[in-house]
Amino acid sequence: MKKIFVSGCYDIIHAGHVQFFSEARALGDHLTVCFASDLVLWNHKERRSSLPEEHKLALLRNLTMVDDAVIGENEAHGLDFQDHFRRIRPDVLAVTEDDQYAEMKKALCAEVGATYVKLPKTPPQFPPVSSSGIVQWIQAPDVSPLRVDFAGGWLDVPRYAREGAYIVNCAISPTVSLRGWDYEKRAGLGGSGAWALLNGKSGVSSELNLGVGWQDPAVIRESGLCVWKSGDRPSLYLKRDGTMLGRRMALFYTGSDHDTPGVVDQERNYDLIEKAGLVAAEAVERNDFDRLAEAVAMSYQVQLQEGMQPLPEANGARGRKYCGGGFGGYALYLFNGATERDQFVAANEAARPIEPFIHPTI
Repeated sequence: MKKIFVSGCYDIIHAGHVQFFSEARALGDHLTVCFASDLVLWNHKERRSSLPEEHKLALLRNLTMVDDAVIGENEAHGLDFQDHFRRIRPDVLAVTEDDQYAEMKKALCAEVGATYVKLPKTPPQFPPVSSSGIVQWIQAPDVSPLRVDFAGGWLDVPRYAREGAYIVNCAISPTVSLRGWDYEKRAGLGGSGAWALLNGKSGVSSELNLGVGWQDPAVIRESGLCVWKSGDRPSLYLKRDGTMLGRRMALFYTGSDHDTPGVVDQERNYDLIEKAGLVAAEAVERNDFDRLAEAVAMSYQVQLQEGMQPLPEANGARGRKYCGGGFGGYALYLFNGATERDQFVAANEAARPIEPFIHPTI
């Protein structure tokens, strides 16, 4: 009888695991699957187990291609299965192409006379998923805020980052969900970041892959009124609840699409962007609304220099700017108070009130 052995975390059994088990079982006559114990999973991945160990044993042992399942409890990193491996003395250790512990496993195989076999990747029978991805999907929120940015935009794009500079933004309500999205799309409010969060993803990597910045998914996940350090990845410098912005913000839809990737390489006044970010960061630190309005006005001047069309005037508005940097979508207006804001909204079908959003648990 030719004995095959595989090991892994296998925290949540999914179709990708089943396909791998089937391919491994085809190498011989008996397949043993070893999965990481709760303690090993915590120590090695800092993750709680999604299912009790006895449930995993029952699931694995009842798969038609699995002949036995055992729990890997050895604390050696990457070799939690080695005690069972030495006891069973299998003929083959089957691994995936992305095995990170090849040399250690080959040495263990040599010790017991087993063959180390790396199974080639075959086309997945189902869309690929991972246990961590499933956990993220389960933990994904039902609703998400969007965001408005005040100053420092573009300095979250890694190639434009500046040491000592800041990006200032705020998560907003009304919120959105997979079933309800009461905003225009492609409108400069960080919708792709919200969509990622609602689908159990961080969104930061996907935004960077598009060649744009990380600020949208960062503040949407964090919530609140935030000051971020400019750099390659999100680094939160300061966070407020946004109380000073209550009943003072409105959005105005310009009627055209927002397209950040399309203008990311355009020339712009990065010195003034940095200055506006510094002013806005100071404003948040001091809870100074007037100073924040100054920073928004500075950001708007940068946008006009880029060639964006002037935005309509509004009585009582202390500052206005396009949301994001894409020449369209929504514009943000800051007002002296609720009366002026509500009058602006009542007089403009394209306007709507918004409020700062912070997660209730924070």
